[in-house]
Amino acid sequence: MSSRFRASVLLIGAAALTLSACNREEHHSRAKPIGETVPAGESPPTIFPGSSNPPPLDVRASFYDNNANAISQGQQLYMQMNCVGCHSHGGGGMGPPLMDDEWRYGERIDQIATTIAEGRPNGMPAWRGKLTEDQIWDLAAYVRSLSGLPSKDAVSSRSESMSAGTPQTLTAHPETNNSDAAQQ
Repeated sequence: MSSRFRASVLLIGAAALTLSACNREEHHSRAKPIGETVPAGESPPTIFPGSSNPPPLDVRASFYDNNANAISQGQQLYMQMNCVGCHSHGGGGMGPPLMDDEWRYGERIDQIATTIAEGRPNGMPAWRGKLTEDQIWDLAAYVRSLSGLPSKDAVSSRSESMSAGTPQTLTAHPETNNSDAAQQ
């Protein structure tokens, strides 16, 4: 066997190993909607007064909870649908804050999705019929992330929009005078 052949086999093997080790987050295609478990006109009961054993999570919750892509999509919807107008950037305004640990109608993602879909008394509008079920769940994932409840590795730490500024690495930095240079 020639050394060139061995090098080619080794290179192909390393490339195959690298590609098989890549563990990226799976993005679900939005082309086909996720099967709905609740008819469009009703929502599951999500307020459990005095109940020590709440019912299991809605089956759709596993697709959206702790999903960085859903959180990112929800962040865009939060701005586009003007949620920021009432809730500010999560700190509250005329609407309640979303960054604290006090959730009047529940902190579970299915409870948040129901609040968004059905609205609540005294100001929270119902968004069912104006947003798709997928958008409601994306928005619920983002709202839940504002409270710090999802794991930190799921929260999108970057903006999904293009940056108009010059990157920090390309910005000229003025020279600083340290104490050694000042003494010389």
